[in-house]
Amino acid sequence: SPQSRSSAASDVYKRQDLQPLTLPENGELSKTSDQPREQPASDGPWITIIRWFDSWAGIEKMQTDTAPPTVDWLRAIPLIIVHLLCLGVFIVGWSWVAVGVAAGFYFIRMFAITGWYHRYFSHRTFKTSRACQFAFALLGASCAQRGPLWWGGHHRHHHIYSDKPEDTHSVRQGGFLWAHIGWISSKKFFPPRLKSIGDFAKFPELVFLDRFDTLVPTICGFGMFGLGKLLEAYAPSLGTNGPQMLIWGFFVSTVALLHGTCTINSLSHVYGSQRYKTGDDSKNNFILAMITLGEGWHNNHHYYAASTRQGFYWWEIDITYYMLRGLQALGLIWDIREVPAHVREGKNKLA
Repeated sequence: SPQSRSSAASDVYKRQDLQPLTLPENGELSKTSDQPREQPASDGPWITIIRWFDSWAGIEKMQTDTAPPTVDWLRAIPLIIVHLLCLGVFIVGWSWVAVGVAAGFYFIRMFAITGWYHRYFSHRTFKTSRACQFAFALLGASCAQRGPLWWGGHHRHHHIYSDKPEDTHSVRQGGFLWAHIGWISSKKFFPPRLKSIGDFAKFPELVFLDRFDTLVPTICGFGMFGLGKLLEAYAPSLGTNGPQMLIWGFFVSTVALLHGTCTINSLSHVYGSQRYKTGDDSKNNFILAMITLGEGWHNNHHYYAASTRQGFYWWEIDITYYMLRGLQALGLIWDIREVPAHVREGKNKLA
């Protein structure tokens, strides 16, 4: 049983009996005022550069609620560079193994985002141990989508204000490009919403990953380069090398992963169908569900965010849910939350 497994673990990595978030029938979170107010003086360029490495530097002075919703181009430089480095494919060429590693790394890290950053840290739809929690937070940190506290806190805020003026990323309010990627580099949304993610902000290992959010991606980049060098030396017939594996296995995979995730903020609020009346523009979209391992059933999710499963019916493919069920069978997670039949067929169903 989970209890017997956890009792054998160390005191540091004991079982986490975090209770599911207290949610009303529609699965939404209660409103909180969780952003610190902007300080009168704006941040200088040097503190912005320091935040490339320590994202919590000067956190008490970060511009937040009253900062304009515009892109901070200095902060965005690393994001731009990562995109430009993908053009390196025209220099390093390609091989089947490099493309395969890129695809595999995309898949496993997308699961870290969808199953853990989203369904666990943001919505707490299942339980796990502290060790497993950290392991998947570490994998999620490799995605270069900030830390689990930042990701989860802002996502909870999004569910409170979905497509309203206060929404973090709304096509209706800010336009397509803003909702897709522009908001990420805004000073307004740069700090973590620690009060809304306080249930996880109490873990120092998660705070470390969140604060130094470029550390794990950097290590992954060097790891991919090293993998390529090893294959070049010991399996030259594969036709790959360090630079090629770095470009494909890390940069191309990471950029594709970022934009795959961002489609849920943008495309899934524009294209698709609505099964439920949710008061926002969330849509169900099969193609996006395939790209994101099940996140494309976005209208379902906004209707009942308390469920681990986002594909409410058997024909709505939800790969993340299947993988989480696999982890439950292995005893790594438990108490997966399903969609009650009366909720799935509730009065807000449009068709």
